[in-house]
This record gives sequence, C-alpha cells and structure tokens, in this order.
Amino acid sequence: MRHLPNSRETEAAPAAEPVQLPLDRPAGCPFDPPGELARLREQDPLRPMRYPDGHIGWLATGHSAVRALAADPRFSSRYELMHYPFPGAGVSELPPAPVGDLTGIDPPEHTRYRRLLAGRFTVRRMRELTARVEEITTDHLDAMERHGGPVDLVRAYAHPVPALMICELLGVPDADRAAFQALAAAVSGLEVTEEEQFAACTALQDTMRELVAAKRARPTDDLLGDLTTSDLSDAELAGIGGFLLAAGLDTTANMIGLGTFALLSHPAQADALRADPALADTAVEELLRYLSIAHTGVRAALEDVEPEGRLIKAGDSVTVSVQAANRDPAKFADPDTLDLRRKATGHLAFGHGIHQCLGQQLARVELRVALPALFTRFPSLRLAVPPQDVPLRTGMNIHGVHRLPVAWDGQ
Repeated sequence: MRHLPNSRETEAAPAAEPVQLPLDRPAGCPFDPPGELARLREQDPLRPMRYPDGHIGWLATGHSAVRALAADPRFSSRYELMHYPFPGAGVSELPPAPVGDLTGIDPPEHTRYRRLLAGRFTVRRMRELTARVEEITTDHLDAMERHGGPVDLVRAYAHPVPALMICELLGVPDADRAAFQALAAAVSGLEVTEEEQFAACTALQDTMRELVAAKRARPTDDLLGDLTTSDLSDAELAGIGGFLLAAGLDTTANMIGLGTFALLSHPAQADALRADPALADTAVEELLRYLSIAHTGVRAALEDVEPEGRLIKAGDSVTVSVQAANRDPAKFADPDTLDLRRKATGHLAFGHGIHQCLGQQLARVELRVALPALFTRFPSLRLAVPPQDVPLRTGMNIHGVHRLPVAWDGQ
C-alpha cells in the first residue's frame, strides 16, 4: 500500500517505544475513554503496542487507521491468530471461535453465514418491527409507573426490551421467555459467581439446542424456523442462535442503560430530546459515537501490510480502539462533547467492513423508540443515587452499567 503522508503524520514523532493498552477511564467521567488514548492518538494513530504475553504488535487509535484496518481483508478476525490485548486475564492463547460465532471467523466460512442472515436484518425488515418495539416499551413503561420509583432501569427496562425482541425474532416460545431472559441476564450479571455464569452459559446452549430440535420437528415462521430450511447443521443453528442472542441483547441493553445515564448527566441534551422527538435518529447516532460501548477489537495480519506508513508484519496483532477513533478530532469536531444535534455520520460503533454489526438496524429501531419514550413518559426522571454510586461494567468488553437506580416525580 502506498503511503501518502498527511499533516498529522508530519507532526507526529517516529514510531515510539511500545505502549500497553490504556484501560483506566478518567475519574468521574464514566462516558469518556481512557485519557491516555487521546495522547497516543495525537502522537501516532498507529503505533507499537506491547501485549500482556510479550508480543509486540500494534495499537490503532485514529479514525482513519481503525476504519482502514477493519475493511482490509489482509487482516484476520480469527481468534486463534490473535494475541489478547487486555492485561490481568491470564490469557495467552485464544481458542478458535465456537460454531456460529461470526465475529471470530474469516471468509469463506463467514461469507456463508453472513449471506444466510443478512437478508433477515435489512433496514426495511427492521423498521417493520417498530410498532412491536413500541408495544413492548409501552408495556414496560406502564409497569414502571405502576411499581413506582425508585427502580433499577436495567432490570425494569434496558434489559427486557431488547431481550423480548430477540426472543421473538428467534422464535422462543412465550412460556420459555422468562427463563431465557434470566439465563441471559446471569451470563453478564454483577452479583453472580464465575461458576454461576458458566452454568448459565451451558444452560443457554442447551436451551438453544432444544429450540433448534423443536424447529426441525415443527418449523415455525421466525428466524430460526426459516434457517432450518437452509443447509446449516443443528450445531450451526444452535451456535448462530446463541451468537444472535448475545449480540442482540447485551449491546442494546447497555446502550439503553448507559445512554440514559449519559442523558441524565447532560440534562440540556435530555430536554432537547423531549422537546423534539424528531431528534431521535441523530440522537441515537451521537450516543453510539459518544459512548462506543463495544470499545476495543483485535485483528491479526495475514501478510506484511503498510497502513499509515507503518510496516505491520504477518502474524502481528493489531488492537483497534473504536472508542478512540470515535473521539478523533480529525473526524469529529469537538469530539468529547455530547451533542444530539450532531451528524455523527461515519462513526465506527458498529464496526466497519465485512464484520460490521449484522443487527445494527434492529439496535437502531430499539434505541430510537426506547430512549425518547422513556424521557417522554417520565419528564422528571433522575438518578436515585449519586452518579459515583452507579456500578459500571469496568473491565468488560462491552461498557455499560450493571444497575441504574432512577426515580421520578408523582410516584
């Protein structure tokens, strides 16, 4: 790849000593990336990084670098080729992706799965679900109002709304949905032990296998039922079902939870959303950019590549910091300000390239309905605890809140 120097590169220092991946978010700023990322991005948006196992790879922090790497087929997404970037996990080698996990595989296997699923998550198909999302959000807002505050918004609203939608898409029977949601909540819960999380994962996999067997015996008009007519094996169907559940639930639930926290911390922005419901589309895109809850990814070079004028050798791991890219002042003016009227086009919250989030249109529909509906129903919505007492998902690969106690007037 020919390198054309830009103005920032001419000012940047030569390739520096390897750094470790910055992890510490600034105190009192739960929505901001680790401050060190901004300094590294300014110095060099693609620089050497020392991984916890001693591997010297790369860290991409600039929007241009992250976007280019994500789209380059010379970089693999296979887990077993990567070096793990997060310290303290005791992980030196990653196993291959489990069957059905689209994020950890390359073409042609990835292409085969993606072609089967892409047509089921189009903009048109997901927008047709808007009325159903509105019904589900209304039901849960009614329940919150009957209960009265304070309530944990994660348990009462942020988690069950996307959980019910993904259950309906997959075709989970009504009678099984409560148990299904409880298992899904236990997988990432704050107050469950590691053994309980493992047990919940195993139970979810068993439930998915039973669901696939039932669809094989009696096909139904839903996503899993439709896929039983494809050439996918039962193991692949169960794996894809588990992958879609995880991808469609944890991310959207944390966007609703953390997005609400961010709006409560920026009352002028919340007021703007209440005053102008038409702001929902741009508001959601800006919250996706500003919060970047899926904050870090990794790729592995399959051959020598020269992006941004740096020689990345075959076998090198490259950590891509989505949260740093989405706060890059070279792409977004005043990037650390939450501005719901900003046109955040080009953010990388859903990734880029062939691994761009399959369910992004469903997430958009859910967020465009859920956040305005919440702030319209409860104009006086506020935190029920000091902001510093909100438990954050520190150290997890999806940022968010474990709980969000909220209250409102007239309860």
